[in-house]
Amino acid sequence: MVNDGKKVKIAINGGIGFGAKLNAKQLVTISKYIDENEELELTTFQQLYIEIPEEKQSEVMEEFKNVGLKCYPVGNFVKSLMTCNFCKGELEEGMPVAKELNRLIAGKPVPLTFKVAYTGCPIGCGEPMLSDIGIMKIREHYNLYVGGKAKGQDAEVGFLLMENLTPEELYDVVEKIIALYSELGKKRETFHKFLKRIGKNQLIS
Repeated sequence: MVNDGKKVKIAINGGIGFGAKLNAKQLVTISKYIDENEELELTTFQQLYIEIPEEKQSEVMEEFKNVGLKCYPVGNFVKSLMTCNFCKGELEEGMPVAKELNRLIAGKPVPLTFKVAYTGCPIGCGEPMLSDIGIMKIREHYNLYVGGKAKGQDAEVGFLLMENLTPEELYDVVEKIIALYSELGKKRETFHKFLKRIGKNQLIS
């Protein structure tokens, strides 16, 4: 692709499914918007960063959507849901719940990049204990962890905030936590620091 106009960076991935995969049609579509000397950045959030023409942003994002790619903003937003690979089947592992949760929260503005991880069983392949919010499916219900910190010498696992939630309860409490952080968090304050500052009781008050 040759385009000398202004570009905007977006994040893309193949959505939530059985493993983090891209098919041939998706790869061909992506390649239309990369010059031969350019590289794609693969982030720790299971996303690819790509720069596309700003004046054609809506058109390009619609093209991506038509081949099954999901598009998200780059910056201080709730990232797309980090998931396990759903190894035992869509319904058993709760993939529909993961997809709905991602639809509800991904892309919401927050004081600093915010990571939500989901795992379909207690093995925890999605690493929910190391994320700002972590969800673990236990049989037909969901346990909610908060406050994980994966980076630094002061790395810390999250703690169990609520357990045995129904899907509807899960959606509600996660949205409320993100809204509280968005409203009361200081500029560039990590959720881990925010939680230490306000205390866990305010999350569920």
